[in-house]
Order: sequence, then C-alpha cells, then structure tokens
Amino acid sequence: MTAPLKGPLAYELRCSWCSRAFPSDEPAHFCPDCNRPILVRYRLTVEVGDEIRSQLHAERAGLWRFRRVLPVRNRDSVISLGEGGTPLVPAKHLGTHLGLANLWIKDESLNPTGSFKARGMSVAISRAYELGIRRFCVPSAGNAAGAAAAYCAVAGCEIRVYMPSDSGEAFFSECRAYGAEVSAVDGTIAHCGARMRQECDLNEWFDLSTLKEPFRLEGKKTMGYELWEDFGGTLPDVIIYPTGGGTGLIGMWKAFDEMEQLGWIDSHRPRMISVQAEGCAPIVRAFESGEKVAASFPNPQTDALGLRVPSAIGDFLILRALRDSSGLAISVSEEEWHNGSSWIADDTGIFACPEGGVAVAALKKLQDRELVAPTARIVLFNTGTGFKYPPSTWPNATAQL
Repeated sequence: MTAPLKGPLAYELRCSWCSRAFPSDEPAHFCPDCNRPILVRYRLTVEVGDEIRSQLHAERAGLWRFRRVLPVRNRDSVISLGEGGTPLVPAKHLGTHLGLANLWIKDESLNPTGSFKARGMSVAISRAYELGIRRFCVPSAGNAAGAAAAYCAVAGCEIRVYMPSDSGEAFFSECRAYGAEVSAVDGTIAHCGARMRQECDLNEWFDLSTLKEPFRLEGKKTMGYELWEDFGGTLPDVIIYPTGGGTGLIGMWKAFDEMEQLGWIDSHRPRMISVQAEGCAPIVRAFESGEKVAASFPNPQTDALGLRVPSAIGDFLILRALRDSSGLAISVSEEEWHNGSSWIADDTGIFACPEGGVAVAALKKLQDRELVAPTARIVLFNTGTGFKYPPSTWPNATAQL
C-alpha cells in the first residue's frame, strides 16, 4: 500500500549575503542590513531525499510534483495553470551542424503564458496568497508581467504591471486581457521599477520584482530538478542560459545544492554558461574583469528585451555559480542572435524568443573557439515563445551554419 504523500519541508529564510534569519511565516523582501536577496533554506537529509524520490511517481506532472521542496504549506493554496514539465528536445540537426553529438533544448515556451516566468509566478503568488496578500506589483520586460497577471487572475488578486513602452503590443494586450492595471514606461526595466516604487506603497502592494522576494526563485529552480529527471538521475555537462536578471541560473544552481543534500547527486556540477547581448552585458564584463559584483551597464541596447537588464540584483550569485562550476560568460551581437533565432527554428521547429536565439548564437561561438567538448552533454534554454514579439524583431538572417 502506498504511503500517504507528505507535506512540504520546514524551511527558514536567510539573507544570501550576511545569513541573517527572517520569520518564515511572514512576507519577506530584501535584507534591511545589506540590501541583498533573501533565500529559502530547507532542512534536507538523505532520508528525506529517499522519501521524496519514492513519492515522485504519485505526484501529478508539472513543477508541483516537487512541492516538498517548495515553500507553499497547504496544497489548497497552490495557484496553478499546469506550469513546469517542459520538454527536453533532442536537437540532432542543430547539433550535427555545430559538430556536437549530444545537444538538447529545454523548451520553456510551452509553459502557461509562453515562458519560464510562469514557474516563478505560480510559486511566488501561491505563497504570498497563502500569507494573506491580495495586491501585487511588478516591473517587467514583458513575460514576467504576463505571467504575474495570469496567476493573479486565477487567484482573484489585483496586479499592477510596469513595462518599457517598446515591449511590444502583444505583452500589453495580454496583461490587459487578464485584468491587470498596465503602465508603459519610457526606458528600461530599471526605469519601470523606479516608477513602480513611486506609485505603489510597498506596504500595501507586494513587490514581485526579480529576487526582491524569495519565492519566484523557488519556482525557477524546478528547471534544475527537471533536468535531473530528464537525464535519468544525472545532470548534463554544460548548461547554456540566456541571462537578464539571472533567476533561472541562480535557481538551478540552488536546486543542484539541494539535490546533493538529498543524496540524489554528488558534488559534480554542470558548467554554467551565462549568455548576454553585447548591448547589455554587465555579467560578462564583471566575469571577464574578475569582479564579484557587476556594475550597471550604461545605455543598454538590445532587441532581446528579456536581456535588457542593466543591473542584475543577483549578480554576485550568478558570478559565483559561473566560477564555482568552471563556467564562463559570453556575449553575442544582434546580428549573431538573429541568425541564432533562424537556426533554431529551421533545425528544431521551435519558434524561440530572442533570448533562445541568443543562446544558440553563443553556443556556435563557444564551439568555434573550442570552449565546449564535441561529445559533451549540452543543454541550452529557450526561455519563451517567439510569438509575442513583433515581426520587426525577426529580420531575415542570412548566415549559414
């Protein structure tokens, strides 16, 4: 007889910089001592890991099958649209063209609302709702706003979203359709955040900004757990990740640490490779100069809007993961990622968001420079769908693989 499913694990909240502890049963934002992100820390053991593994088959598909290492206490509090469980697509033709024997694409475009942002918003809004919060606000390049608006619609909550005025009409229309209060702001996501803080009393509106609260990261980390499942209880050799705010990369790195504590993997980690656009590459600059934090990138310019993040709040966590994994950071030009978008569509049938094209272009540069082994098991991430972007985003690419 199958044992009853157990509930989520006990956790604590701690500052990622100074380790100060915070109550786990209250809403949490930045550490007031050092102005750094607060993270969720679970009580993990090998015995708990054995329990979770034995019950995974009994859980429904999607990210909530890992709910024992997610922060929502009550199953009835989960606000879900079926997020997670995205396919790991073998990219055989693309791999052949690049001279790579083992290439896969983790296709996050098949999440609800069309991007990986659904993972984080499902978990963050579920836990905040469980804590009694009913009003939310968020600055976004587009996809996070759409995801936040959708999950707030399910929960019956208010949501204010702030997006750059050039984000594209599809993003604005999507958010309005979900009933969000939408503001267009001239400038980057940093300007959107400043405008949001002017207009929203954060004692009344819960700030869902990247890493300003600890729970979106918990949803993003499930991509790492899914890779472990996809590879039959192991991990790939290399992960190539398009990086704006970087929560996906930070989240996966956190998942790998948790899985080691659970006894599922050893201390070996994939090489983490962060990819940015040349017109906005603060992580690349910091990595190449040996810095522990990244200075704000002046006058950021790229049509890959999710990467137009001049200053990543989790910069030190991204850089630490890159260095600890013997990884690296690399940037690509606008022309290169336009070509990458064409290649991924033509060779895999995936109509990727610009950030997916950035990842493909970076992989080609890495291969050309012999920075990845031809036989390595490589996963690159397409973080969203290309269907939300205007036709002008996709100029005809002419370069051949």
